[in-house]
Amino acid sequence: MNIDTKYHGTVTVKEEDIIRFPHGLPGFANEKRFVLLPLADAPFVILQSVDTPALGFVLIEPFSYFPSYEFELDEATVEQLEIESERDIAVYVILTVADPFDNTTANLQAPVVIHVRQRTGKQVILTNTAYKTKHRLFPDQVAT
Repeated sequence: MNIDTKYHGTVTVKEEDIIRFPHGLPGFANEKRFVLLPLADAPFVILQSVDTPALGFVLIEPFSYFPSYEFELDEATVEQLEIESERDIAVYVILTVADPFDNTTANLQAPVVIHVRQRTGKQVILTNTAYKTKHRLFPDQVAT
Protein backbone atom coordinates (compact mmCIF):
# COMPACT_ATOMS: atom_id res chain seq x y z
CA MET A 1 0.00 0.00 0.00
CA ASN A 2 1.12 3.58 -0.60
CA ILE A 3 1.15 6.08 2.25
CA ASP A 4 2.00 9.76 2.34
CA THR A 5 4.64 10.65 4.93
CA LYS A 6 6.03 13.68 6.71
CA TYR A 7 9.67 13.21 5.66
CA HIS A 8 9.72 10.70 2.77
CA GLY A 9 6.89 11.79 0.46
CA THR A 10 4.80 8.87 -0.79
CA VAL A 11 6.21 5.45 0.06
CA THR A 12 5.09 1.88 -0.43
CA VAL A 13 4.77 -0.20 2.72
CA LYS A 14 3.79 -3.80 3.24
CA GLU A 15 0.92 -4.72 5.54
CA GLU A 16 3.33 -6.90 7.55
CA ASP A 17 5.54 -3.84 8.23
CA ILE A 18 2.76 -2.00 10.06
CA ILE A 19 3.22 -1.76 13.82
CA ARG A 20 0.00 -1.59 15.78
CA PHE A 21 -0.27 0.53 18.90
CA PRO A 22 -3.55 -0.75 20.42
CA HIS A 23 -3.93 2.32 22.65
CA GLY A 24 -2.27 4.82 20.33
CA LEU A 25 0.47 7.06 21.67
CA PRO A 26 0.09 9.55 24.54
CA GLY A 27 -1.60 12.58 23.03
CA PHE A 28 -2.48 10.62 19.88
CA ALA A 29 -4.93 7.98 21.12
CA ASN A 30 -6.56 7.54 17.71
CA GLU A 31 -3.25 6.89 15.92
CA LYS A 32 -2.85 3.13 16.05
CA ARG A 33 -0.91 2.17 12.90
CA PHE A 34 2.69 3.18 12.26
CA VAL A 35 5.70 2.09 10.23
CA LEU A 36 9.40 2.60 10.88
CA LEU A 37 11.19 4.33 8.03
CA PRO A 38 14.97 4.89 7.97
CA LEU A 39 16.12 8.49 7.73
CA ALA A 40 18.76 8.74 4.99
CA ASP A 41 22.31 8.05 6.11
CA ALA A 42 21.54 8.84 9.74
CA PRO A 43 21.17 6.61 12.81
CA PHE A 44 17.58 7.84 13.11
CA VAL A 45 14.27 6.31 12.07
CA ILE A 46 10.87 7.86 11.61
CA LEU A 47 7.85 6.39 13.40
CA GLN A 48 5.38 7.38 10.70
CA SER A 49 1.62 7.23 11.09
CA VAL A 50 0.02 5.18 8.34
CA ASP A 51 -3.17 7.24 8.54
CA THR A 52 -1.93 10.81 9.16
CA PRO A 53 0.81 11.97 6.76
CA ALA A 54 1.90 14.93 8.92
CA LEU A 55 2.50 12.71 11.97
CA GLY A 56 6.02 11.33 12.07
CA PHE A 57 8.33 11.12 15.07
CA VAL A 58 12.12 11.07 14.83
CA LEU A 59 13.47 8.16 16.92
CA ILE A 60 16.82 6.73 17.94
CA GLU A 61 17.89 3.51 19.54
CA PRO A 62 18.96 5.03 22.88
CA PHE A 63 21.67 2.66 24.05
CA SER A 64 24.32 3.99 21.64
CA TYR A 65 23.85 7.53 22.93
CA PHE A 66 23.05 6.71 26.56
CA PRO A 67 25.00 3.52 27.38
CA SER A 68 23.79 3.37 30.98
CA TYR A 69 20.11 3.76 30.00
CA GLU A 70 18.04 1.00 31.53
CA PHE A 71 14.54 0.48 32.85
CA GLU A 72 12.13 -2.28 33.78
CA LEU A 73 8.82 -2.71 32.04
CA ASP A 74 5.77 -2.98 34.24
CA GLU A 75 3.92 -6.29 34.19
CA ALA A 76 0.91 -4.80 32.37
CA THR A 77 3.13 -3.76 29.44
CA VAL A 78 4.88 -7.15 29.36
CA GLU A 79 1.48 -8.87 29.20
CA GLN A 80 -0.02 -6.40 26.72
CA LEU A 81 2.88 -6.80 24.28
CA GLU A 82 3.27 -10.54 25.04
CA ILE A 83 6.97 -10.15 25.79
CA GLU A 84 8.75 -13.35 26.73
CA SER A 85 12.36 -12.19 26.39
CA GLU A 86 14.40 -9.02 25.90
CA ARG A 87 15.12 -10.37 22.40
CA ASP A 88 11.42 -9.86 21.56
CA ILE A 89 11.63 -6.08 21.72
CA ALA A 90 13.24 -3.07 20.15
CA VAL A 91 13.48 0.13 22.18
CA TYR A 92 13.50 3.65 20.76
CA VAL A 93 13.17 7.13 22.19
CA ILE A 94 11.57 10.15 20.57
CA LEU A 95 13.80 13.08 19.70
CA THR A 96 12.99 16.75 19.77
CA VAL A 97 15.14 17.98 16.91
CA ALA A 98 16.55 21.44 17.55
CA ASP A 99 18.34 24.09 15.55
CA PRO A 100 21.25 23.90 15.96
CA PHE A 101 21.14 20.12 15.91
CA ASP A 102 23.60 19.96 18.84
CA ASN A 103 20.69 21.02 21.08
CA THR A 104 18.52 18.04 20.08
CA THR A 105 17.06 16.17 23.04
CA ALA A 106 15.81 12.64 23.67
CA ASN A 107 12.79 11.68 25.77
CA LEU A 108 14.21 8.97 28.03
CA GLN A 109 11.19 9.09 30.32
CA ALA A 110 8.85 7.64 27.69
CA PRO A 111 10.54 4.98 25.52
CA VAL A 112 8.75 3.41 22.56
CA VAL A 113 8.81 -0.37 22.98
CA ILE A 114 8.07 -2.54 19.95
CA HIS A 115 7.56 -6.29 19.94
CA VAL A 116 9.45 -7.03 16.75
CA ARG A 117 7.74 -10.32 15.83
CA GLN A 118 4.21 -9.42 16.92
CA ARG A 119 4.50 -5.96 15.30
CA THR A 120 2.85 -4.29 18.30
CA GLY A 121 4.08 -1.33 20.27
CA LYS A 122 3.54 0.98 23.18
CA GLN A 123 5.06 4.20 24.42
CA VAL A 124 5.78 3.52 28.06
CA ILE A 125 5.75 6.34 30.60
CA LEU A 126 8.37 5.50 33.21
CA THR A 127 7.57 6.46 36.79
CA ASN A 128 9.88 6.68 39.80
CA THR A 129 12.83 7.41 37.57
CA ALA A 130 15.46 10.12 37.22
CA TYR A 131 14.94 10.14 33.44
CA LYS A 132 13.44 13.29 31.98
CA THR A 133 11.76 14.19 28.71
CA LYS A 134 14.76 16.26 27.54
CA HIS A 135 18.20 14.68 27.66
CA ARG A 136 20.71 16.27 25.30
CA LEU A 137 22.27 13.95 22.77
CA PHE A 138 25.49 16.02 22.71
CA PRO A 139 26.69 15.91 25.51
CA ASP A 140 24.75 13.55 27.77
CA GLN A 141 23.13 16.03 30.16
CA VAL A 142 19.63 17.22 30.85
CA ALA A 143 18.71 20.27 28.79
CA THR A 144 16.87 23.20 30.32
